Amino acid sequence: MQWPKYVQLKEVGPRDGLQNEKTWLPTADKVAWINKLTDSGIKEIEYSSFVHPKWIPALSDAREVGRQIKRNPNVFYSALVPNLKGLQHALETGIDGASIFMSASETHNRKNINKSIADTFPVLGEVVHEAKQANKRVTGYISTVFDCPFEGKVTPEQVVRVCDRLFEYGADEISLGDTIGSAVPSQVEQLLEAVFSHFPEDKIIMHFHNTRGMAIANIMRSLQYGVSRFDSSVGGLGGCPYAPGAAGNVATNDVLYLLHGLGIDTGIQENKIQEAALFIQDKLQKELPSKSLAYAVSGNGC
Repeated sequence: MQWPKYVQLKEVGPRDGLQNEKTWLPTADKVAWINKLTDSGIKEIEYSSFVHPKWIPALSDAREVGRQIKRNPNVFYSALVPNLKGLQHALETGIDGASIFMSASETHNRKNINKSIADTFPVLGEVVHEAKQANKRVTGYISTVFDCPFEGKVTPEQVVRVCDRLFEYGADEISLGDTIGSAVPSQVEQLLEAVFSHFPEDKIIMHFHNTRGMAIANIMRSLQYGVSRFDSSVGGLGGCPYAPGAAGNVATNDVLYLLHGLGIDTGIQENKIQEAALFIQDKLQKELPSKSLAYAVSGNGC
């Protein structure tokens, strides 16, 4: 089997990981955590969300976090933006890239964004245009690419249609999200066959949640299809406020154990990621689901 020589992980814990937390994490702790992630060798960190605090109160300090984090010129710092106002705040604070978001299924899109898919497109088109005018890279997140918690199965054709529109607007890359963590490798095959028949492999990022324990298996299948970019969250922190029962993102710790075991380079120091996971686990006073973290904590390894 020919694996990619290098895989890039995007750390989404500070945004996707924290957005569902009921415990308020002080700004200073967020900043300290992101600085630890910066020091791990990871190349991209999504540090917060500029969605209105009413909807994501856990990230209401996005501007303060953006101003206070220690910037490394070798790290790409991005943030989630819902509209032009959110983009403006993000640009004032300092971002290298803007992440936009919508769903492949109508009901989840309405629950998550309070708009139909048709009404969401022009809003995101404006955001992409303005972000590109500011010379920022744009990532398009598409949620519910396999299954919707309200509608059930989502077809690859639905996903391709959304990808096509976002690329048409000027998005640089698209992250395909298994929002409720329901996919199995055969679904990954079907989706990637459809997506790669229309778009280049290097423009696609996979974003798996681990609700049913299938995330690592799905990453393996994605690697076999030539995917070399994945989103992950330290310790497996996360969940979606508008996807009942969804667990956190696949744990960065566990993905690193897999990739390094396969001889794939990431440029990331596993011990530094474990330290960052222990830090946030202590601050949130909750046990994180990462298996490799649990092994390290048991005293059998680091």
